[in-house]
Amino acid sequence: MIKQRIQSSIDVKQAILQNETLLSHIEQAVEVITDCFKNGNKVFFCGNGGSAADAQHLAAEFSGKFYLDREVLPAEALHCNTSYLTAVSNDYSFDIIYARLIAGIAKKGDVLVGLSTSGNSKNIIRAFEKARELGVYTIAFTGKTGGLMRDLSDILLNVPSDDTPRIQESHILVGHIICELVESNIFS
Repeated sequence: MIKQRIQSSIDVKQAILQNETLLSHIEQAVEVITDCFKNGNKVFFCGNGGSAADAQHLAAEFSGKFYLDREVLPAEALHCNTSYLTAVSNDYSFDIIYARLIAGIAKKGDVLVGLSTSGNSKNIIRAFEKARELGVYTIAFTGKTGGLMRDLSDILLNVPSDDTPRIQESHILVGHIICELVESNIFS
């Protein structure tokens, strides 16, 4: 079973390696995020469950450091304020937690990165809709189909798999590649 799981992870990564469209979209994401930071804008991340953890991880790679000892890049995961999340979920709806924050803190030229293995997370879909209204660029990390986020994203990074753990493993791989290249573009 251990070897099978390792092999299935490798298989998904091999499929990414062969997917020229996805590789091109990764390059586009690097360019968009690089330009965002160079223009003094911010990158926001959102997700649910394991994807929230991945969103927080990737935001920290920008706001902390990846490889280089360098200045901070303004990035944050939108779910880190639990008082906000519980208040808005209780008083309004869990479906609007990210859209409400985007409405309050994002501005044109910022980037919103949403991680959802299904591509159908209602709170991320609502956030992408709000982002579109505000001129905030959207990048979706999803599984194979892209779900409903496919049509709401400016860049779709849809990992060619239906298996949630394999998708999340690949989201971190793709996210790390983006972080490394953005950092290099800005500070090398």
